[in-house]
Amino acid sequence: MRTLLDKLWDSHEILRRDNGASLLWVDRHLVHEGSHHAFAKLAERGLNVAEPSLTYGVVDHYAPTRGAPASPAIARMIETLKSNTQSHGIACFGPGDPRQGIVHVVGPEQGLTLPGLLIVCGDSHTSTHGALGALAFGIGATEVAHVLATQTVWQKRPKAMRIVVEGRFAPGVGAKDLALAWIARLGADGARGHAIEYAGAAVRGLSMEGRMTLCNLSIEGGGRFGMIAPDETTIAYVAGRPFAPSGASWERAVESWSALAGDADARFDREMSLEASEIAPIVTWGTSPEDALPITAAVPDPARLSEDKAIHVRDALDYMGLIPGQPLQSVRVDQVFIGSCTNARIEDLRAAAAVLAGRRAKVPGLVSPGSRAVKARAEAEGLDRIFAEAGLDWAGAGCSMCVAMNGDSVAPGRRCASTTNRNFRGRQGRGARTHLMSPAMVAAAAITGHLTDVRPLLEGRDAA
Repeated sequence: MRTLLDKLWDSHEILRRDNGASLLWVDRHLVHEGSHHAFAKLAERGLNVAEPSLTYGVVDHYAPTRGAPASPAIARMIETLKSNTQSHGIACFGPGDPRQGIVHVVGPEQGLTLPGLLIVCGDSHTSTHGALGALAFGIGATEVAHVLATQTVWQKRPKAMRIVVEGRFAPGVGAKDLALAWIARLGADGARGHAIEYAGAAVRGLSMEGRMTLCNLSIEGGGRFGMIAPDETTIAYVAGRPFAPSGASWERAVESWSALAGDADARFDREMSLEASEIAPIVTWGTSPEDALPITAAVPDPARLSEDKAIHVRDALDYMGLIPGQPLQSVRVDQVFIGSCTNARIEDLRAAAAVLAGRRAKVPGLVSPGSRAVKARAEAEGLDRIFAEAGLDWAGAGCSMCVAMNGDSVAPGRRCASTTNRNFRGRQGRGARTHLMSPAMVAAAAITGHLTDVRPLLEGRDAA
């Protein structure tokens, strides 16, 4: 009667304290520019990295996407990661390396992320890797130092939650809409204290890219991390990747991965069910991912809400410059962004290009692929030309406008339709107003200049 969480946790637990904290073995440790504090702690104590072959550095948060680093401080952050990894014998995918990109895109595409592994990174969206049936979660700076020094991490086992999604998605609806839909229903803290396992026919029908988007957004609903049991789709995705097993090792690995799915009689602390066909394209209107509604809806009216909810809605609408009762499709945007660890894989770019092909954007925008490998593939398929002909800028790989750390940002008061994961105040730049949605929906907003239902724009087109 064990869940996927139970199987993964038990296989990595070294010991357990009386308070319930488990010491877990870490199979992959991914570090980026923000790890400099942890490396400094090691230097202060004269310690070496315990398992440098299990740690990988990736330049992403500060990676310049258009030319040189935007400032000496940004350049220094990149150089510090390169220096720290080099001094400890750690492989680093930095500028100029064809494997460089956003860490949560690079890990899976390089085969560093494999079913059954425990993966940590000093970044909350490490939950992305759970899409492959891995135990993956973000850790803090002190924990990063602990993992570097010991290849272990202390954690308390979360409760198990299952979100079952049956049926089939309608055209123009996918993983981003599903994630925003369940977060809107449960709230930003709805899954707090739980590890989320996604299941059901609609989840199994998602591509690996879609599954990564879904698991990526798990933490925006309060979950500790998200997971999907490995299946034929997972195995087909991993096969042949640079760091994946091969030969006899591959056969043994596949046999092991096939046993990871939870037992049929496994019990969960909490369950939620959704019907895929009932989900419409979703956009956010406020300053939290839970502030999300179908594109056909209107901006909430705080006068119709309880006082505790009304306070948040009033504050959010004031910041976002929206009017209660205003139809979402009437909200004009100033620019668009397609990118981030949530939606910058090749499938995401194809979905946006399917909408943009042969059309011209009414507002400026930036498209930043999730990795150099994704960029090369998109260019081989001619997607970059579609974006350029539509009037959008085709940039390099990195976190870009999602975190506004590398020179790419949204100006104060400007409204951006974005494929990113967070619409917090100032997330894309001081005073920036962010609306979250899928790549296809962002493309639709680019074409019309306002939040738009993409479904009519997809008629007669291949939205794959």
